[in-house]
Amino acid sequence: MFDPSVILVLAPHTDDGELGCGGSIAKFSAEGKKIHYVAFSLCSKSLPPELPPDTLATECRKATSILGIAGENIQFFDFEVREFPRHRQDILEELVSLNKSIQPDLVFIPSSTDIHQDHGVIHTEALRAFKNCSMLGYELPWNHSRFNSTFFITLSEQNLQTKADALKEYKSQSQRTYMQEDFTLSLAKVRGVQSNSPLAEAFEVYRMVS
Repeated sequence: MFDPSVILVLAPHTDDGELGCGGSIAKFSAEGKKIHYVAFSLCSKSLPPELPPDTLATECRKATSILGIAGENIQFFDFEVREFPRHRQDILEELVSLNKSIQPDLVFIPSSTDIHQDHGVIHTEALRAFKNCSMLGYELPWNHSRFNSTFFITLSEQNLQTKADALKEYKSQSQRTYMQEDFTLSLAKVRGVQSNSPLAEAFEVYRMVS
């Protein structure tokens, strides 16, 4: 039975976790699961110069709070965006440390087909660091041309609305097409049709431990 109690969401950049599995986070939070969220870059150099460098950290804290994640379970690293391959070993060591301290039952990571270099590093090194727990890859369609949707987490309308509300906190990213509420709803409906449910999020399975 799929019933994780301690869940870890690995986000290469702030907002990746909410985009990829925000509905599932909302669902697990409502069920009383313990959820940890770790972002590896604050992407300060990608922000407009008039915005403070901690803008995305602030927005992420607001978004994850809406999803039901306790503030003490949010952690940020500040690896330079698009430079993760140069810091692969440091990132692996941080992931190993997270595994020891959190001991998750389930880890959400970027998918194996994600072409962003930072996302690829988190995916590969997470597979090394978390060898004894379930691992699912979340979907960010703009970053891959194919996705092996082999696992679905069904969502309620409230779960999906909570995800949409969380994404609205990323005001600095609101111009991006994938941040639009109709995109979030449409993708959840497609995945719902595939899983014979009204709404769902889709994942790749790398390991399932019960």
